[in-house]
Amino acid sequence: MFAPAQHIHSPANPLFKDLRRLAQDSAASRKQGRAWLEGDHLARAARARQVRPALAVFAESSWQQSAHEWAGLARQNIVLADPLFAALSALPSPARMGIVIELPLPAQPARFAPGAPTLVLDRVQDAGNTGSMLRSAAAFGFTQVLALQGTAALWGPKVVRAGMGAHFALHLFEGLQPEDIEQLAVPLLATSSHQGQWLHRAALPWPCAWLMGHEGQGVSAALARQASAHIRITQPGGEESLNVAAAAAICLHASAAGRETGE
Repeated sequence: MFAPAQHIHSPANPLFKDLRRLAQDSAASRKQGRAWLEGDHLARAARARQVRPALAVFAESSWQQSAHEWAGLARQNIVLADPLFAALSALPSPARMGIVIELPLPAQPARFAPGAPTLVLDRVQDAGNTGSMLRSAAAFGFTQVLALQGTAALWGPKVVRAGMGAHFALHLFEGLQPEDIEQLAVPLLATSSHQGQWLHRAALPWPCAWLMGHEGQGVSAALARQASAHIRITQPGGEESLNVAAAAAICLHASAAGRETGE
């Protein structure tokens, strides 16, 4: 069944203003309880996880070609004049369609799965890093992400784009404090650039929770004190440290590989 289409041609339209805030302001998703996902790849990822968007938004020039595939995806279709869609998009080359999904109610620490394989983000500020780590977590079999206060908004537009659909494979919790992490019942592995066991020699537990810290400061002292082990990655090339998203990918893959081999 096709949802009705509402055509918008004026930048003064209140719905268009809300959409533009969602698409361009990383804090807007928290305020509105919704998230903007631009492009057909993210729309397909949502559909594959049986997520029904509140809105599907199309550039007017693409609506006729897109209607057959996408018209039944969302509860309502919005068709924007091409200049409005270009003004809405934060991409250098607008994708000409996007969706708006409603976010679940704010997750409480008591709703964590205490024994689940987990990625903990401690004040990771770069949206690209954050989204990339969500993508790695989903790829390597981690099922939930706990983001401490100060981490980039998990449903912010740049994080969603970098995640490439990984959001729909994960349970996401935001705005947490270090003491909330104590509720996890799996070993906590803190990454470090200067102390602890070498990753390639460590016996990694499964399930576990990897603690990935701030780009400059690393894992906070309050969180590091909770760790069962500190882990570092060998860097024979002599660089001082790795990008946090690269480090996360290496560590999460090591856990997944150890799980497969039973080591």
